[in-house]
Amino acid sequence: MYMKIMVAIGDDEISRNALQEALSIAGAYGAKLCVVHAVAESDADEESGGNREKGAGLLERAKSNASNAITVETRLLDADGEYGLNGVSEAIANAVTEWGADLLVVGTKGRRGLERLVIGSVAGQLVNTVDTSILLVRLP
Repeated sequence: MYMKIMVAIGDDEISRNALQEALSIAGAYGAKLCVVHAVAESDADEESGGNREKGAGLLERAKSNASNAITVETRLLDADGEYGLNGVSEAIANAVTEWGADLLVVGTKGRRGLERLVIGSVAGQLVNTVDTSILLVRLP
């Protein structure tokens, strides 16, 4: 049984589907839900501040999608932008451990072959890093 579910989101349709799946599972189990979004901190310019504001707004919108029956908290994670996708996946993996999540829900584009090799995948890195159960959600 899952009692603490974490969902990592971005500003895209795949993340919205992952969030809906996490909300559904949390409601079914009466679990707590933690919604996280990672922002690169290494950029000290105005754009980075804008990304933090956008991330905070994204988390607030996600929280507003939850019913009152689900306990939801949000966390804006600091990812080291120098490491690209590795920084994002590392920030999420650390949050999973810190919060003690039983389940991590994350959206995936399902890239394969050369595209996955060149572009990479946060979800793929998390599968190889996180020691808890992971639910990968794709678009229907």
